[in-house]
Amino acid sequence: MVILFVLVALVVLGILVTANWYLWRRLFRDTTRAPGLARRAGAVLIAGGWVLAITALVAERTGAPFWLQRTLAWPGFLWLALSIYLLLGVIVGEVVRPLLRRFLERRDRRKAATAVAVPRPEPVPAGAPPQEPPAAASPRLVAAPSRRLFVSRVVGGAAAAAALGTVGYGTYGVLNGPTVKRVTVPLAKLPRAAHGYRIAVVSDVHLGPVLGPGFAQKVVDTINGTQPDLIAVVGDLVDGSVKDLGPAAAPLARLKARHGSYFVTGNHEYFSGAEQWVEEVRRLGLHPLENARTEMPWFDLAGVNDLAGESEGQGPDFAKALGDRDRARACVLLAHQPVQIHDAVKHGVDLQLSGHTHGGQLWPGNFVASAENPTLAGLERYGDTQLYVSRGAGAWGPPTRVGAESDITVIELASKQA
Repeated sequence: MVILFVLVALVVLGILVTANWYLWRRLFRDTTRAPGLARRAGAVLIAGGWVLAITALVAERTGAPFWLQRTLAWPGFLWLALSIYLLLGVIVGEVVRPLLRRFLERRDRRKAATAVAVPRPEPVPAGAPPQEPPAAASPRLVAAPSRRLFVSRVVGGAAAAAALGTVGYGTYGVLNGPTVKRVTVPLAKLPRAAHGYRIAVVSDVHLGPVLGPGFAQKVVDTINGTQPDLIAVVGDLVDGSVKDLGPAAAPLARLKARHGSYFVTGNHEYFSGAEQWVEEVRRLGLHPLENARTEMPWFDLAGVNDLAGESEGQGPDFAKALGDRDRARACVLLAHQPVQIHDAVKHGVDLQLSGHTHGGQLWPGNFVASAENPTLAGLERYGDTQLYVSRGAGAWGPPTRVGAESDITVIELASKQA
């Protein structure tokens, strides 16, 4: 097992080194005439960016001093996002490069043909001395090395501009706060009196060294602005300890809903001290559902721990949360990961609310997330159970989203009896 792990690590390291050498070659070596400061600066930028990124990840996971985490997080995590789109940009540039070179070659041939064309001589009057034929214009062709340099600079510059623009726009979208989505979900067992009941679903806020109290306040204001009947916080609220992030989470005390706010753990809570966070959210006025159920006026609300809790003996227990309930009543389950839907189906849950996927967060990460989760985002049906997956309000790692807009979803329950 150890040998396999080492082999996988070496393969990943080899891919990473090769990809970054290729990035340096296309952006710095091919865009300069000779070795010099620009190439050395490029090597330092790429290598230094990855050192910052890896150090930021390690600092967060090992609970390094919070000031150090914040210092490393912004440049390190943004480099992760930027390097992805720089690499995608230069790969796309491989298609553009030969087309641009061919266009320039044809243009230069047309110019050369025009330059060497000899005009028809004018008639010479009788008795005039003979005239020398005009010398052919000497065409100034673009040398092949110069053309290659020009193409490399155009393609490299376009790739860099596209990557910077993409990451800048995606970061602005996260920091600006999540948008509100509204989804109607009909439940067969829901009584007529509960028709139109509103549940605000928020997941994956990821308060940490980048997203702090200001972001938490935006999330709270957005949720309160929807005037929900109930608030469901479905995991991955934080990336850090209560000691470091208690002030960042403080705005959650201002959440307002007619029937209260409820919380279940996500996998990141178990990286951050889940027991302490359960107590902290309880202190802030939220109701943790640790493999537990509560009876709301018109339906049962249940919650299970995240799968990551199994390593601490605190994994999901569907039997404890759902085993003795009255199945004639509708049941809404809070469970962080969409893969928990299969147990929800077995226990007759009507609707499961989840997060975890981030909708992929950074395209083309959606393809990876789709392969690992039964539903990437949105509402789907599994037998008699419906699953809604939120893309999440925040972001993990880079505070950036591309192709997966952050959201807070207002689920409006509909009674089929209405």
